[in-house]
Amino acid sequence: MLAKLINYDRGMNMRNLTVDKFLEELSSKAPVPGGGGASAMVGAAGCSLGSMVGNLTLGKKKYADVEEDIKVLIDKSEKLKEELLVLINEDAKAFEPLSKAYGLPKETPEEIAYKEKIMEEALYAASIVPLDIMRKIYEMIVLHEEYKNKGSRLAISDVAVGVIFCKSALLGASMNVFINTKSMKNRETAEKLNSEADKLIADGSKLADEIFNEIAASFRINQ
Repeated sequence: MLAKLINYDRGMNMRNLTVDKFLEELSSKAPVPGGGGASAMVGAAGCSLGSMVGNLTLGKKKYADVEEDIKVLIDKSEKLKEELLVLINEDAKAFEPLSKAYGLPKETPEEIAYKEKIMEEALYAASIVPLDIMRKIYEMIVLHEEYKNKGSRLAISDVAVGVIFCKSALLGASMNVFINTKSMKNRETAEKLNSEADKLIADGSKLADEIFNEIAASFRINQ
């Protein structure tokens, strides 16, 4: 664990790793990248699939009337992808103070009070990043609905893949919120974070399922 954190401190940029290297780091016993970073990466893949659908739609006469809308969708998707890639690193950074806080001494009342203070700050920071990942992914789920309605029918299956990636990433990131809020002493703050995460899960999952199921149903005959 310590070796991995030292490597990260020296400037290891998760987003610049090859796919093989990222998966190698992910499968190791080291703490980062973990579930939060993996969720952000899966969400970024969902964004990329949306952009692909958009790019396959541009320039087609059949979709000329929505071309400007598609260009806007691609710009938004690429922005969200970039933000999610940044959040892979932010998730790793947020874990470091928390890992150090767990190791603080707690022999005296002063040490106990100090550790509780630092732990509370670290737990909050470690909850905010995955919550931000969830927010970005929810935005992408909404964009997938537009891709479903306006994108090329030849790439409609990729909308379904992209949106189910996003749903998985949304649920995955939520686990990193809940595991940290569970340990927070300030229950009012914890419940506020949990409430937002719960709403993102409910709204995002519902919309993602609707998009996926509509597309899946369109491939079936004689239903």
